[in-house]
Amino acid sequence: MARNVLDDPLLNKGTAFTLDERARLGLDGLLPPAVETLDEQAARAYGQFRRQPTDLAKNVFLGALQDRNEVLFHRLLADHMREMLPIVYDPTVAESIKNYSHEYRRPRGVYLSIDDIDGIERALGNAGLGRGDVDLIVASDAEQILGIGDWGVGGGAGIAAGKLAVYTAAAGIDPARVIPVALDVGTDNEALLNDRLYVGLRHARVRGERYDAFIDAYVSAATRLFPEAMLHFEDFGPGNARRILEKYTGRVPAFNDDMQGTGAIVLAVVLAAVRISGTPLREQRIVVFGAGTAGMGIADQLRDAMVRDGLDRESATRRIWAVDQQGLLCDDMPDLRDFQRSYARPGDEVAGWAMGGSGVGLAEVVRRVRPTVLLGTSTAGGAFTEEIVKAMAAEVDRPVILPISNPTERMEARPDDVIRWTDGRALVATGVPADPVEHGGVTHVIGQANNAMVYPGLGLGTVVSRARRISDGMLQAAAEAVAGMVDVATPGASLLPEVENLRIVSATVAVAVARRAAEEGLARVELGNPVQQVQDAMWEPAYRPADGR
Repeated sequence: MARNVLDDPLLNKGTAFTLDERARLGLDGLLPPAVETLDEQAARAYGQFRRQPTDLAKNVFLGALQDRNEVLFHRLLADHMREMLPIVYDPTVAESIKNYSHEYRRPRGVYLSIDDIDGIERALGNAGLGRGDVDLIVASDAEQILGIGDWGVGGGAGIAAGKLAVYTAAAGIDPARVIPVALDVGTDNEALLNDRLYVGLRHARVRGERYDAFIDAYVSAATRLFPEAMLHFEDFGPGNARRILEKYTGRVPAFNDDMQGTGAIVLAVVLAAVRISGTPLREQRIVVFGAGTAGMGIADQLRDAMVRDGLDRESATRRIWAVDQQGLLCDDMPDLRDFQRSYARPGDEVAGWAMGGSGVGLAEVVRRVRPTVLLGTSTAGGAFTEEIVKAMAAEVDRPVILPISNPTERMEARPDDVIRWTDGRALVATGVPADPVEHGGVTHVIGQANNAMVYPGLGLGTVVSRARRISDGMLQAAAEAVAGMVDVATPGASLLPEVENLRIVSATVAVAVARRAAEEGLARVELGNPVQQVQDAMWEPAYRPADGR
């Protein structure tokens, strides 16, 4: 019994076990004699964290702490959100994932193998949780991890665990009621396949019917075992992400953060910018540079928001120009993906436009379109050049420029450059943390278009309402809630709330999402007082009595 308590990170308190608890649990002599408070433990742990020599070492330290003491880990994260969020998740988690097999410590979550489809339900059941015990499952097949690509089983396990840590820190999702899932379908990463320490399946990534059968078996087993759980799909490749979401979204509360979360946070940024510029959303001209899963997911939400602002669907679609590696998407291109086709421009529309080596390039699109919003999801570092930014600013008084690709070296432009090139007129947000920019006597606070502003609150609102599915209206409500918290009166103010206020943001989003679920008839519980119900549902990193969680 004593060892079980000390080895369970959800039960272990370490030196915070009282003398009475130590006697009852048989812990006498197994801990130092001092009885410490959680505050004292957190102060020590923070000192240990600060002494780590690199961000990767800090990530490893926090992972080990979470494996040992879940409450202390989340208390530390809550106390130092701005400092630690980039360590437990993007961008440092990318380095952790690359080293997963070499730094392997202990399993966290469930590992599902495409070579054992019949064992999926048994594996999920081995998590030891009952039908009503799971609120959220995050699963990844790791084909498109952040900006680093295919990283096999370590990518799936690492990204799912990291995402859930943010859910708990930001929105108080109970860590005892979640499951991270690595969907191991093999990998096309030759470095992993030839690494003798790699802990995943040693064959090429499986695709086609067998892959679809695997995903279907996972969704079926998860919903059968845990019928109240929200299913979060993370970092799937562009060939699968949208297809999977569209297949299951009407059947279960399914969510893809790369498409829907990214779209919602960018919509929140644009809504805040609209409040500052005074130009209605329906009058915006939007260029999306990077027409992959994330870029087109954002385009979809911006289009739908313009429809809600008074345009018909066709008119809203025509106000978005999508540019990818092959240049401006046009309907005569043979290699367009299904999710790109609706944004492809008619060939005769661009007749006479300057053509480069790969179609109509970004500079020509900006010159012709005169966009009010320039969004970067390309991971092409430096693509928003001084020439392009100045051309845009010459036509628009308050250009909205959003280089949201990550990591830092892949951002389309640096915010200090954008502010300088536009003489402080640009409204800027980035995808990674950025320092404030001083220009013309104004401090420009650069908001981070971090999905963590949206998906934790969306998840909490879904959990509180027990929504049957996640609707476009719920995503809209989340974006509007975030945008509504922005200070638009102060020059240079951020287009997004501060990361330090992430828990407040998540609670605000959750209330809006739960209310919208109820309005749309999707809630499976009565929402008499959603504000209080959200507060009651938020887990706090505090020690509970030793005889229960």
